Formats: sequence, structure tokens, C-alpha cells
Amino acid sequence: MPCYRITIEYDGRDLVGWQRQKNGPSVQQHIEEAIFDFCGEDVRIQGAGRTDAGVHALGQVATFELTSDRKPQVVMNALNYHLKPAPIAILDCAEVEAEFSARFSATKRHYLYRIINRRAPLTVDVGLAWLVKRELNVDAMNDAAKVLVGRHDFTSFRAAACQANSPIRTLEKLTVSRDGDEIQVHASAISFLHNQVRSMVGSLSLVGTGQWTRDTLQEALDAKDRQRAGPNAPPYGLYLTRVDYG
Repeated sequence: MPCYRITIEYDGRDLVGWQRQKNGPSVQQHIEEAIFDFCGEDVRIQGAGRTDAGVHALGQVATFELTSDRKPQVVMNALNYHLKPAPIAILDCAEVEAEFSARFSATKRHYLYRIINRRAPLTVDVGLAWLVKRELNVDAMNDAAKVLVGRHDFTSFRAAACQANSPIRTLEKLTVSRDGDEIQVHASAISFLHNQVRSMVGSLSLVGTGQWTRDTLQEALDAKDRQRAGPNAPPYGLYLTRVDYG
């Protein structure tokens, strides 16, 4: 049975997230239905990460098997045709070995969080970035972010419903930069806990407004207590930008 790896872009504003759910359309559901419409095969796809409702992707990855051999270009074009008008696009498709796993073969995941820091309301970026009206000190945020880089117990920055067996994660990159009104937070790791990036961004925003210091963030990390971290940043500013393999 041929196995295919697809790279996916999606706008999460009107989706309930990656995983199939009963309360609305998901990315997984749309793609599986497109596969069925294309070739009549009822398959379940495996994604590299389960993004939440409202979260976007520029480079999500998924794998699935078909019983019939199809050229990757044909698969990609057919899925894009049947995905219309859902806000989902297949950017690439390749045939891979059956042992390849979108989730378990990944060596690094990259996320971007977008903040628009201005007084004026959002127009074109509504649902695509977090509007923060209070002035944010990006230098202070970037300096404080260094506290979280490395191997730590991230209990303070995980969702209560997180299903990961361990809160220990190695955060390889966490940087904060500004370009005009837009502030970008980049995070990279082999894997993340549920809500980890949004929780870290929410805490860093408190540093940016002067409510927290670098030491406060360190204390929140050391506490291993979700109540000590800042609020979660909204989901709609978060993007899964890339997944690395091999």
C-alpha cells in the first residue's frame, strides 16, 4: 500500500482544530472527506501536531495510506479540488516509506505567534493575530524568553487537560522580535505540551507591559504550578509554520 506525506496550509478561524470533533468541522475531517471523494477510500490521516480551534498552519504535515497507487501530483491536485471551499490547501505531496510517521518521525516543530501592538483595531488581521493595545517592551520580552529555553519541567505552561505523559520538554528556541507594529514570537522544539506556546506568549506579554520581570517568569517556571503562569494568548495568533524530519 503506498503511503503519502502531505504538507498542509490552513486558516483555523472557522475550524474546531486539527482533530475530528462532534462540535464542528476539523482539518482532519475535511481532508479525509476529500480523500474519500477523490478515490472512494475511507482512511484516517495522522498529523504532526493537533492544533487547537482557531490555530493556523503554514506547514502542517500528515500521512496516510491508499490501497491504490496514485502519483503524488495527482493526489495533491485532487485533494485541493475536493477541499474547496474549506480554508485548507495541500502544498506538497510525496510518497514515503510505510514506516514514516508524520508525528513520530518529526525531529523539530516550529511555531510562530503574531502580536499586533497598536491602539487601532485590526482590520485585515482580524482572527489572524492578537491585538495588544498596551505598549510592549520587546527587548524585555526577548531577554525573559531565555529563561524558558532549554530542558525544563513546563508544568506551569501546560493545559490542565494535557495528555502528555511527562511535562519535561526541551525548548530549543524562543525569540521575540518587532517589525513595525507586529511582534513575532518564534518557538522551536521536538515537541510541545498542550497550550505551551500560548501560555509562554501570554506570560511574556506580562513582561512586555512591565507587570512581570524576568525573575517573575523564572519563579513561574520553577513553581511547576499552572496557576503561577500568565494567561494563555488567544489561539488565533498561533501558526504551525514547519515540521522537520530526518
